[in-house]
Amino acid sequence: MLKTIGQALFSTNLQNPKFTPNEENKAPDYEVRTYQTTNWVSTTLTGMEQQAAISTGFQRLFNYIQGNNHNKEKVEMTAPVTCLVDPGAGPACETTFTVSFYIPEEHQADPPLPSDPEVFLENRKEFTVFVRTYGGFTNMQKSREELLNLLESLQRDGARYKDMPYYVCGYDSPFKLVNRRNEVWILQKTEPS
Repeated sequence: MLKTIGQALFSTNLQNPKFTPNEENKAPDYEVRTYQTTNWVSTTLTGMEQQAAISTGFQRLFNYIQGNNHNKEKVEMTAPVTCLVDPGAGPACETTFTVSFYIPEEHQADPPLPSDPEVFLENRKEFTVFVRTYGGFTNMQKSREELLNLLESLQRDGARYKDMPYYVCGYDSPFKLVNRRNEVWILQKTEPS
């Protein structure tokens, strides 16, 4: 338990999902990654405030890795914490936020089932994203600015992408003060079959 809490507090030695960088399409202000098919544990919330949704979602998922699952098994903390943001249709509409933790390698084949009905296992098929990385503490305004910068870069380069939904990702605990890592991900548009 102390190891998991230490990892969550200080973001050290956390497993990350495996990806393949696409060096051919890399630009100075973003990169392209293809993530392998993997299992994640997730929870979905709706609301107007991104930070409140991420905080509530994080707590639900942290309870899962602390043993609130059918196996009563502790699961290692991983990074990043991803949040799929699916904005509502208008400025006063609620947004859907899906907050997720990557399931560590030792549990990928058979992850413990969640006990909380608001938490679910998600199998993410292989996907490719455009990634913009930025530092410091983040909030809704900062992630929105970075998202707009990434969209501008993708338009400049003629990239094929889906502008909605998008991901905001954090790699660090709130207790880490320096060398923080945050990302925004935009899904690459796939060719129609």
